[in-house]
Amino acid sequence: MKRSADLREPMDMPDRYFPIKLHTCKAGGEGSTLFPHHWHEHMELLYFVSGEAVIECNSTPYEVSGGDLIVLNSNDLHHGICRSEQLRYYCLIMDISLLQSPSPDAIETKFIVPILQNRVLFQHHIRNVESLHVCMDSIVEEFKSKEPGYELSIKSSMYRLLTILFRNYVTEAPPLPYETNRRKNMERFTPIFEYIGEHLGQELSVHELARMAGLSRFHFSRLFSELTGRTVPEYINQLRINKSEYLLLHTDMTISEIGWATGYNDISYFSRTFKKYKTVSPSELRTASSAACSTEEEHRMA
Repeated sequence: MKRSADLREPMDMPDRYFPIKLHTCKAGGEGSTLFPHHWHEHMELLYFVSGEAVIECNSTPYEVSGGDLIVLNSNDLHHGICRSEQLRYYCLIMDISLLQSPSPDAIETKFIVPILQNRVLFQHHIRNVESLHVCMDSIVEEFKSKEPGYELSIKSSMYRLLTILFRNYVTEAPPLPYETNRRKNMERFTPIFEYIGEHLGQELSVHELARMAGLSRFHFSRLFSELTGRTVPEYINQLRINKSEYLLLHTDMTISEIGWATGYNDISYFSRTFKKYKTVSPSELRTASSAACSTEEEHRMA
């Protein structure tokens, strides 16, 4: 759904490596505005603890109270009005790409990519469902305590929450013929994915990959993007950078050797690409890792 760019809310994340954030919200005064009309590309959940409000989603108003959940799909235009003297709710905003797999497995292709592409939409207003309360309460508590491993717990709760939404609250989904055709394409492309993963250190051209699949370059690129949610170069770069990150952290190979091993013959280009995906350069990552290991060693010896 296209929306006016004027109402698009810029969305930054405190942690680029964990693109999900939680706001604790309080309001008071009947008729006061909770937030003006706006939209954004990220998925958002409004979890109401107490009080009453009216949340408008794509021009449809929903009266909410404690225990209710509002699900805002990507690009939903939304607006909120307080309807009680005291209102408490949590606002959870997430980049669904957090849940993407590094390779196109069943979770990636059947669930995450369709959400990212807005081909699966969820019901906006869900009233007082205990199983969703458990997920949201766990996420809230983990954000508050931030004990070691809290990211794992939050991500686990997000998968569980999406499972409940998929099973019970989908309002729009691809038709069965589409899914049947998608499965056939996945089977057709599986050898291509395997080939890419096994040959990251070599030149991988779209033309050659398309020839292996028996498709034109245009048709191959279109199907590849539908299946993975990424262009062919984006997909290959992501795998290469992930592999190079592992090698930087777990081997003594030089940065140049790692670049060559992952298909980057131009080390300057390798460094720029790595920083684009990881926000730090290969040398900065290795320096930070070495410093962290030294500090840990000092603590053990103290």
